[in-house]
Amino acid sequence: VEKAKPLKCGTFGAASLQQRYLATGDFGGSLNVWNLEAPEIPVYSVKAHKEIVNCIDGVGGLGIGEGAPEIVTGSRDGTVKVWDPRQKDSPVANMEPVEGESKRDCWTVAFGNAYNQEERVVCAGYDNGDIKLFDLKTMSLRWETNIKNGVCSLEFDRKDINMNKLVATSLEGKFHVFDMRTQHPTKGFASVSEKAHKSTMWQVRHLPQNRDIFMTSGGAGNLHLWKYEYPAQRSKKDSEGVDMGVAGSVSLLQNVTLSTQPISSLDWSPDKKGLCVCTAFDQTVRVLIVTKLNKV
Repeated sequence: VEKAKPLKCGTFGAASLQQRYLATGDFGGSLNVWNLEAPEIPVYSVKAHKEIVNCIDGVGGLGIGEGAPEIVTGSRDGTVKVWDPRQKDSPVANMEPVEGESKRDCWTVAFGNAYNQEERVVCAGYDNGDIKLFDLKTMSLRWETNIKNGVCSLEFDRKDINMNKLVATSLEGKFHVFDMRTQHPTKGFASVSEKAHKSTMWQVRHLPQNRDIFMTSGGAGNLHLWKYEYPAQRSKKDSEGVDMGVAGSVSLLQNVTLSTQPISSLDWSPDKKGLCVCTAFDQTVRVLIVTKLNKV
């Protein structure tokens, strides 16, 4: 199937297993939802952004997350918008810089905290290292930080539970794991960072069968498999008696080099533990199996 505008990103996250509608963002700034059985005309189409749609995520479909199916898009125009495919033309939420504030290129978006009908958050990462957490229940900015390098990929370890962990990967091979259970009023969330290699970390994906194991893909064609270890206590009191988080540690389980080109996308099978697929800039799709995951 060929379309007029090149596609930049896509997700099945807002569709049911039976329906399997694919939501895509393109270089022209449009969000389209396609029925893959009849892909000639989109079942939902909206001019979402003024510039390219860099990133997309979905929630409420696939039996993952409580509440309505929603799609979030992030764009070079600096805005992050949440869409309900049942509502035409206008987003249900629009997070954009205030007047006079510089527009940063949004590179990655992720849903999380969708553990009941009301709660839901969107996390967005930008080219200048900003990470912003938007609370969709209160329609407010809940937390922000800066990791000093462009944020390439963000993912909660699970979308449909009370926020637990968030992984952010960046340019120059560094990633951060935030413990999202305890938010301190001034210090925010506790985090641990790790530098894996010198190249860009394009993507992070948590293992569906074990949320403490995740894989990162690198600009030098490599995959790294990590395990997060929780500390003895996940929170402690500060000098004023306020709860603050305690970060755990990260250990490297395995790594492999598959290509000389960047591995740009990665996905785990929800059905078969350890089965995953990745694409690289060498225009090859590789299907991999990771064994002995039950031993870690």
